[in-house]
Amino acid sequence: VQLVESGGGLVQAGGSLRLSCAASRSISYGMAWFRQAPGKQRELVAGITSGDYTNYGDSVKGRFTISRDVAKNTVYLQMNSLKPEDAGVYYCNAVVGGRPIYSWGKGTQVTVSS
Repeated sequence: VQLVESGGGLVQAGGSLRLSCAASRSISYGMAWFRQAPGKQRELVAGITSGDYTNYGDSVKGRFTISRDVAKNTVYLQMNSLKPEDAGVYYCNAVVGGRPIYSWGKGTQVTVSS
């Protein structure tokens, strides 16, 4: 499975972005968005199960929303009220037991100016 992330960019603090993750084929597993800031480990930001149950990291709760369009093999991350600490490269992956199972894509860069 190939995963292609898009939608990143430069935004001012308080702004919004919508990220997309297109998979090369349908995925029956849960999906998640991860981010990696410079010098930091990759962290899970948000996840969605095959049954559309969602979970979020504490730092993004109430600001980010993950969703999926099964027909389009695409997962989205709506990011509102962005903060400088949200900056980083965002990746998506299928997850089993919270662990990513496919090779990582190139990610999409998010930069938030203060």
